[in-house]
Amino acid sequence: MELRLLGGAEEVGRSALLVNDSLLLDFGMLTDNPPQFPVETPSPDAVVVSHGHLDHVGTIPALLSGRNRPPIHWTPPTAALARTLARDTLKLHGGTLQCPFTENDVKRIGEVSETHGYRESFTAAGHEVTFYDAGHIPGSTHVLVDDGDTRLLYTGDFHTDDQRLVGRTTARPDADVVVCESTYADVSHDDRQDVEERFVESVERTLWEGGTVVVPAFAIGRTQELMLVCAAHDIPCYVDGMGIEVTKMLKRNPEFVRDADALRAATSHARFVTGRDGQRSRITDQRAAIITTSGMLSGGPAMTYIPQIRANPTNKITMTGYQVEGTPGRDLLETGRADIGGRVMPVSAQVEQYDFSAHADGSGIRDFLDAYAGATVLVNHGDRCTWFAEQLRADGIEASAPAIGATVTV
Repeated sequence: MELRLLGGAEEVGRSALLVNDSLLLDFGMLTDNPPQFPVETPSPDAVVVSHGHLDHVGTIPALLSGRNRPPIHWTPPTAALARTLARDTLKLHGGTLQCPFTENDVKRIGEVSETHGYRESFTAAGHEVTFYDAGHIPGSTHVLVDDGDTRLLYTGDFHTDDQRLVGRTTARPDADVVVCESTYADVSHDDRQDVEERFVESVERTLWEGGTVVVPAFAIGRTQELMLVCAAHDIPCYVDGMGIEVTKMLKRNPEFVRDADALRAATSHARFVTGRDGQRSRITDQRAAIITTSGMLSGGPAMTYIPQIRANPTNKITMTGYQVEGTPGRDLLETGRADIGGRVMPVSAQVEQYDFSAHADGSGIRDFLDAYAGATVLVNHGDRCTWFAEQLRADGIEASAPAIGATVTV
């Protein structure tokens, strides 16, 4: 089996892996200024997508811009999320070099989309492919690829601990080669229940003191997780941004969430923001949590809320995800000020960070790889891939971290 790493090697973003020059696994973008895309746009016979995050699915429509129309295989939530993200990219960057596809390319997705559930085998570009629940976000998968000689497990992004929205991954299909994500390979997550309890206590204290809490959150997965937390603890909350559309989609795909009844209850508990008639300005004076995009303060309704609440030290901003270096969210955490909508603003409101990660940490990844002691491991999707591969080799695992653009025969 021949593997070409077109993206996602020694980096987090633009994941793309070409198998046997015919089957493409993921085709994402790296959010940067300007965005970065896979180093090559191939013409595969078929495409398989692990899950619906921008760094794995963000450049998919570009594969349909020429005469080639490869079938695209994914779960139903991933198919819906791909369209949502593509439309958002067009809205923000359409017609510029920051968007490598057109509206027509996005429309073509429906012509080639083929959806599958977990543990349903199908054929793609002459390979037998099976999806397994990866426990990352709804619809996320480990992708098992069998070409008749070699069994490849492409982990996608995965989590080995339960979240409120999705349960942990328990799948360990037999494989000869594992391409393993390593986003948090050098990190130990705090216990999820402890993180949630600290978050709830902090929010409740601020509301009791008369303040408002803005909760920047990624639209896919994180927004719904925090809705479930707020509902479980009876915290009044508003939800704004793309997370509203994603929540409605997940309610239509209940088999891909851990507790569909809990998600319905959380949706009833939350108040969705329309943005009409000055609604956003009004709710910043209410004692409530406002869950809103974007998770790194790089756009979205957060651009309205932060200026409104920033001057009052009773108010609070709770960052709930990793903040990439150079983003306004990272600047706010490190300096107490950030570029919000083109203006650098000092923030007197309290700023906190909570680790609600949907990725396995170092020990979780190692536990997962215990099932593949005799396999070849290729480390990708991380900032310290080479370091992690060295750690694995020190423990007797055949591991390496190929460079971007490399071709590996396994």
